[in-house]
Amino acid sequence: MSDHTERDDLKRRGFLKLTGAVAGIAATSGVAAARPGRDPGPKEGEILVGVSASADEIEGEVAQYVPGNAEVVHSNETLSYVAVKFPEQAADVARENFIDAITRKDHIKYAEDNETLETQLAPNDPQFGSQYAPQQVNADDAWDTTLGDASVTVAVVDTGAQYDHPDLAGNYASDPGYDFADGDSDPYPDAPSDEYHGTHVSGCAAAVVDNGSGVAGQGNSTLINGRSLDESGSGSTADIADAVQWAADQGADVINLSLGGGGYTDTMKNAVSYADDNGALVVAAAGNDGSSSVSYPAAYSECVAVSAVDSNENLASFSQYGDSVELCAPGVNVLSTTTESRGSYEELSGTSMATPVTSGVAGLTLAAWPDLTNLELRDHLKATAADVGLSADEQGSGQVDALAAVTTDPADSGGGGGGDDGGDDGGTGDSTTGSVDGSLSGSWDYDDYSWSWNYSSPSRVVVELDGPADADFDLYVNTGTTQNASPGDYDYASRSTDSQESITIDAPDDSTDMQVDVDSYSGSGGYTVTITEYQ
Repeated sequence: MSDHTERDDLKRRGFLKLTGAVAGIAATSGVAAARPGRDPGPKEGEILVGVSASADEIEGEVAQYVPGNAEVVHSNETLSYVAVKFPEQAADVARENFIDAITRKDHIKYAEDNETLETQLAPNDPQFGSQYAPQQVNADDAWDTTLGDASVTVAVVDTGAQYDHPDLAGNYASDPGYDFADGDSDPYPDAPSDEYHGTHVSGCAAAVVDNGSGVAGQGNSTLINGRSLDESGSGSTADIADAVQWAADQGADVINLSLGGGGYTDTMKNAVSYADDNGALVVAAAGNDGSSSVSYPAAYSECVAVSAVDSNENLASFSQYGDSVELCAPGVNVLSTTTESRGSYEELSGTSMATPVTSGVAGLTLAAWPDLTNLELRDHLKATAADVGLSADEQGSGQVDALAAVTTDPADSGGGGGGDDGGDDGGTGDSTTGSVDGSLSGSWDYDDYSWSWNYSSPSRVVVELDGPADADFDLYVNTGTTQNASPGDYDYASRSTDSQESITIDAPDDSTDMQVDVDSYSGSGGYTVTITEYQ
């Protein structure tokens, strides 16, 4: 990388009024191209290879480096990755050598195992009884204001679901979803008697309210299902990422991820970033192993991590917790819909249940305040959450509260304008914005900037990069230091396979100017960096 002169363009620049977010990745209606015969569930032996936008064609770029005993089995043009499958008898070292070799090639952004994620359910013996979750989050009182709105869509990325269940059919879309596990257009369970999760999650969020039978979800939002897990509750990173991308392309307002496991992957990070950029609120389960950190995907900054509490509002014994938790919700012995072949209704426990309770309340909130952006909705749910006496690591901002969320004007709660003033304050009060244009000449080039804070103890800062479509630029940020950010030294990074990047930092360290680096992974062209600081 060539020598580079630090630039001060953003230091005390004249601030521009923010008129809209930098354009995100363009949504498409296509479905990722899975090969016929790809089995649902875990994809052992597969490697996911991310390809830079500067490549001419992603599948061909990878195929030339695939050894003879392996093959390309799947690709996703929107998220720009390819799946390479090695035979079962291939040694781990063969896959490791492939990862090491291909990541050294031009245009290859990353290579990683196609990890297995699982439902975040802690099953117990079915106990039929009265619901408590809607009452505990005050959804029943919120129904005096609104029962929900069919124009709000909640996407359940999960196992299949019995979408024609008598207590779900009224809220499931006429086109109920897509099956990424089997590669077809019908997300109905293959074996309904074995499917215990997606149907239950659907009911927690949006079992039909006020239909005179069964149970009630949190509100009457429209449901769609992206089937990405098999009946056992396991699925691959690729299937889940494809389903998240698909849900965003369908215009989902809320995407529910009652699943987790494994660690950080670029493929899933790019998927939830895509969804966030396209306006969806991504709600994810904190996890069920009782540890003091949340699972991925909940741990991604784009996701709202939800912990579980019981009917006494104590943290569930199984619930993971930590500083990434933003909200809590009922998740112990939650009564909801299940497939008719399993008895139609049953009680289940897990952060898998707390998550759709939260998603359902988010949908109900949008019925009352339809002009909220996903960022404003996130802030509003947190601002109106109820303190149930747990630590911040256990409850985040508190237990989601439907009544407060639908009856409190977001402009008053700090959760955004709610359509009253059209402001882009992200729900955190006043904001100020600056931007700078620049250009990079190639993979050796980069630009550094610094940002001088305008507010004392800013609540949030958003850094956005809008770069050329045929190049791959990345964004890096340091806070609390005067050291320039770089690919090898950063506190925060956004490095998708294209040049549309965004970093959001809550309660940033303002002890020094913020350091921003725009780096060309490959390609050249002009770009715009926009920084929005919130009071």
